[in-house]
Amino acid sequence: MSSAKATPALAALSAAGVSHEVVKFGHDPQERSFGDEAVSALTGAGDIAAEQIYKTLVIAGPDGLAVAILPALARLSLKAAAAALGLSRATMADRASAERATGYVAGAVSPFGQRRALPTVVDADALGWERVFCSAGRRGWDVAVAPDDLIRLTGAVTAAIQA
Repeated sequence: MSSAKATPALAALSAAGVSHEVVKFGHDPQERSFGDEAVSALTGAGDIAAEQIYKTLVIAGPDGLAVAILPALARLSLKAAAAALGLSRATMADRASAERATGYVAGAVSPFGQRRALPTVVDADALGWERVFCSAGRRGWDVAVAPDDLIRLTGAVTAAIQA
């Protein structure tokens, strides 16, 4: 278990006693496709599959914001995410609202340690992995956790949310 508390995400994982591993990679400040960058960096050694690397997206429903977590290279089905969360519809949240609600900058939104707990859905494919990688709350930092811990700590539901 990592004792690093360098981000709210890592502090939340440590406080919950969740076994996790922090993986750092070089972040290019010019890069805007953060999921692609993480996949390229983390799959280089061959022991991590691209499908294990997840992104955290903030979506907006009629009554507020929510979170969708799915493989970094996948496209989100807003319709499926909305249905899983019991929303009539959803759109992508604007960047400023997402950053304000989560406390993280775009490209580093972690599902853990967010400023306020948001309704969350995790793509059901995560359950097929022993561990998944998601943002640790800083660009160039990911954290590996068991999918069950991801779901439990975020209070998430699971559903097929890929387009």
